[in-house]
Amino acid sequence: MRNTTGKKEILIGFMVGLIATVFGLVFAIQIFGKSDDWGEVIRQAINEGFLTKLMSIGALLNLGAFFLFLKKNQDNRAKGVLIATLLVFISTMIIKFFN
Repeated sequence: MRNTTGKKEILIGFMVGLIATVFGLVFAIQIFGKSDDWGEVIRQAINEGFLTKLMSIGALLNLGAFFLFLKKNQDNRAKGVLIATLLVFISTMIIKFFN
């Protein structure tokens, strides 16, 4: 029974990590975008090759979530955030090198 609780906690941390990344990406788009239309900013970022930079800035919010979970001794949730951050990193590298 303990194992399923651990997996659930990791999943919660993973979801928090993905949500934090999305919020960070939206925040980065608002700050660095040259338009109010998010779709236009993302298309421009893809065309000009700075989408990966926006994704990396977006993932910075995961640091806060990670350390918050560690401070509260919620290690499995921190593991989930770390897994989400690694997924963003791998996605960023794939986009960077195959685009």
